[in-house]
Amino acid sequence: MIASILRLGPKEIKALRITDDYSLHRVVYSLFEDRRTDAEKNASVPSGFLYADKGGDKNGRLILLLSDREPRKPEHGVLESKPIDDKFLTFDRYRFELVINPTKRDSRSRKLLAIKERDEIGLWFIEKAPASWGFTVNPATLQVKSLQVKQFVKQTHSVTHGGAELSGELEVIDRSLFIKSFQHGIGRGKAFGFGLLQIAPIKFSIIN
Repeated sequence: MIASILRLGPKEIKALRITDDYSLHRVVYSLFEDRRTDAEKNASVPSGFLYADKGGDKNGRLILLLSDREPRKPEHGVLESKPIDDKFLTFDRYRFELVINPTKRDSRSRKLLAIKERDEIGLWFIEKAPASWGFTVNPATLQVKSLQVKQFVKQTHSVTHGGAELSGELEVIDRSLFIKSFQHGIGRGKAFGFGLLQIAPIKFSIIN
């Protein structure tokens, strides 16, 4: 896997016509050749890359990327890439940040419903993590830092995604599932900047 950072200054943002979440999606997807067939896309086969918009200010914008192949050289902006060491995913505990699209399926209608309340999002994430993503979450460290709504027009229809920015500490309980979650992302809306698990190992110091 390859970790990358795309840095965009004000001039690059203007040149790329980044005005909403869909235009940012377009810029990220331009960095990779899409190897999937139409049938695979319809079957939700992973694209092989994830991204997270870290935002910015008047000086520019920062985009994190994780991919199974080298990204193309961007037409605008500065791209820095490096392979992820195999040892990076062998630790037991990590600090994490994540923007996720929290949803649940209604038991009667079977429709997906957005989860909008902070407490409910936190409880949903804690309960879902072990079986779905291979880790437990330390409730004392979990923060639902912000709630987000991504809205844009795709072709002729309006698209809305609800999101939540989470941070905290996790402990790996199923290594293979955890690695899959890191590589392929978690939750829905991954094509629009959700689901990239940003992690840093928690290393224990040894006191003699």
